[in-house]
Amino acid sequence: MTGIAPFAASVPVAAFRALAYLRGMDNTLHIIGGGMAGSEAAWQAANLGVNVVIHEMRPKVGTFAHQTGLLGEMVCSNSFRSDDSEQNAVGLLHWEMRAAGGLIMQTAEKHRLPAGGALAVDRDPFAQSVTDALMAHPNISVEYGEITSLPDSGNWIIATGPLTSTDLGAAIAAETGAEALAFFDAIAPIVYHDSIDMSKAWMQSRYDKGETEEERTAYLNCPMDKEQYYAFIDALAEAEKTEFHENETAGYFDGCLPIEVMAERGRETLRFGPMKPVGLTNPHQPDVKPFAVVQLRRDNKLGTLYNIVGFQTKMKYGAQADVFKSIPGLENAKFARLGGIHRNTFLNSPTLLDGQMRLKSRPNIRFAGQITGVEGYVESAAMGLLAGRLAAAQINGTSLDTPPPTTATGALITHISGGADAKTFQPMNVNFGLFPPVEGLKSGRRGRKDRYKAYTDRAKDDWQDWLNAGQEG
Repeated sequence: MTGIAPFAASVPVAAFRALAYLRGMDNTLHIIGGGMAGSEAAWQAANLGVNVVIHEMRPKVGTFAHQTGLLGEMVCSNSFRSDDSEQNAVGLLHWEMRAAGGLIMQTAEKHRLPAGGALAVDRDPFAQSVTDALMAHPNISVEYGEITSLPDSGNWIIATGPLTSTDLGAAIAAETGAEALAFFDAIAPIVYHDSIDMSKAWMQSRYDKGETEEERTAYLNCPMDKEQYYAFIDALAEAEKTEFHENETAGYFDGCLPIEVMAERGRETLRFGPMKPVGLTNPHQPDVKPFAVVQLRRDNKLGTLYNIVGFQTKMKYGAQADVFKSIPGLENAKFARLGGIHRNTFLNSPTLLDGQMRLKSRPNIRFAGQITGVEGYVESAAMGLLAGRLAAAQINGTSLDTPPPTTATGALITHISGGADAKTFQPMNVNFGLFPPVEGLKSGRRGRKDRYKAYTDRAKDDWQDWLNAGQEG
């Protein structure tokens, strides 16, 4: 230490810590968390020749939402949302991850379920396949056990997702000098198909969307008339809800609101949200237009399980069973899993992370996934993909810039690393509002299709250029 003390006195503390980190780092990448982001980060780095150790606390230490100790387990939904890479930002993100050889997208395609224009997967075989692929990779090992403090040296990615353990969360808060922001996230219930009354329900994707008959009948629909709908809204309002401690003052993420919170915003809100009746015709009563429709989406390949779309909830278990059984067709429903709610934490990334996804105060640590302030399985995995590639480049002694903001991945990292206002920073799904405009295109609904196509065409070219530059580096 005496040899570098004079230098340390002449440079900023942050620069000195970065130098000490670079001198002390080894060639192994450690990843805390084996969810979507951690699994993708491990896969990307390992394929670039880096030795990777995944540290996963499950099954030794459980969480509220997880059911297994498998890597890449899906807990809130089985959907990766739209797969349209020309008109939808998340579909473009799918395309970018596929082009980068992403494990999550490869595995999703392998276990794909009919879901109209969306990409939904058979969740248990999906997680098993992710686990098997990572376990079989010669550059990857898995260590089971909880990490409770921030490492002082080595190369690390923290990808603990929305359920970061209490001790590690406290360590992150202590290091950053401020409490991590937080919101509450909710889970939808899952119903056994054979308990649904198909004399009242029917199979149809909205607007019959899909290229095959299986896709056009990917959703199960339960109709409501006006009286049934308003009775359902009243039951939601009166049901017993989960209570939180006074210090748990976080809000909800708008993309995953509990259904009763949506209902509190107005008695018609659900009819213009998850219960909208448009694009559907009830074959049992083709001349009667439903006032509202509850949709269920297949949750496994066998078609034995269906999750109720958009029905995340904070109702207590007994109340859930009563309220949901008032839905026509679900009177005798049996639930494989009831809904629930949990605390979801995320960093104020514009303040705490640099452009390479590193914690500014500890440059040996990167963050990835939902904890960075992105929302959704695909966005989380994309941030894992990026973190894994950035870490691998650094370990391999090469330079890799983040992708340009004209790409879906680049738009997300630009947003969380400084594009967003730190004072109002909230979790964000990928959307075209994060992209820089395409010059010469006019806004407005008439030109939206052409505008989105221009966004995606530009993004695909720029993403491929970025991938090629990384290979050359």
